[in-house]
Amino acid sequence: MKALEKLLSKNEELKFVCVGLDTDLNKIPEHLIKEEEPLLAFNKSIIDATKNFAAAYKINFAFYEALGSQGFELIKKTLELIPDDILTIADAKRGDIGNTSEMYAKSVFEHFGFDSITLHPYMGKDSIQPFLNYSDKLNFILALTSNQSSVDFEKQILSDGTFLYQKIISSVNQWNKNKNCGIVFGATNLDELKLNIRSFSDLTVLLPGVGAQGGSFEDVLKVFHNQNRKNFIVNISRGIIYLSSDKNFSRLAEKEIQRLNEMAKTIFS
Repeated sequence: MKALEKLLSKNEELKFVCVGLDTDLNKIPEHLIKEEEPLLAFNKSIIDATKNFAAAYKINFAFYEALGSQGFELIKKTLELIPDDILTIADAKRGDIGNTSEMYAKSVFEHFGFDSITLHPYMGKDSIQPFLNYSDKLNFILALTSNQSSVDFEKQILSDGTFLYQKIISSVNQWNKNKNCGIVFGATNLDELKLNIRSFSDLTVLLPGVGAQGGSFEDVLKVFHNQNRKNFIVNISRGIIYLSSDKNFSRLAEKEIQRLNEMAKTIFS
């Protein structure tokens, strides 16, 4: 299955939750530390508990790269635990000159075998093009992010009166010839989401920022429902994987993602 097909299939099932595997040795339950591979044991427990309810899994490269070669092995082993019909996202935020991006794309899509990746467009289309050449993959390009300092650049006003992030959305629409583009749009920017959602065209949307950063899953669902759109996913990391430091952590993760799915069914039914 192509990456987009995987995601749209889950969306049709009214599954919109992307589980963020921001796995940190300092935050996992203490009883797992005695395991031979504690981080992998944690990831396996979370995946086993949520795989019947998740639309996607997002692996945040920073948490794994910090471990060196062990972290790269952990990424590969974690990917093997995720069912083939669920979208995998490399949250690596790549974007560099063309020949460097070619190697980044080869690493993520061929070596690791991810379905999709997050990218930043600051250096222009030629920094993105190597990823776009993989027509069966999906590329989530940063438009308006959920961090407070997004105003520093993303909300700068251009000479035509539009914001920089709006120019990015317009450009990504133009780059989407192979239907393998999406955007990242922070869930904390609810007013901007309402204002711009019609400009997304058929771009798939990844929305971080729900939970600890203050975004509301319910509010996001309502915005997309009001526009009769289903091609989106909402990333939740800490709000699912770190609900408990005890042995019941995976059970609580399962209950939470089930609760979120029930909310989606209520709103979209």
